[in-house]
Amino acid sequence: MNKLTALIAVAFALLLSGCNTVKGVGQDVQKAGNAIERAANK
Repeated sequence: MNKLTALIAVAFALLLSGCNTVKGVGQDVQKAGNAIERAANK
């Protein structure tokens, strides 16, 4: 039972860190897109 609990905890931690990474990449892409849009409007 303890091994199963540890495995679930590790999987949950990896899932959360993966979501944060994807969210960060999305924000970076959005900022890059905004910069390109501003440059195109000049």
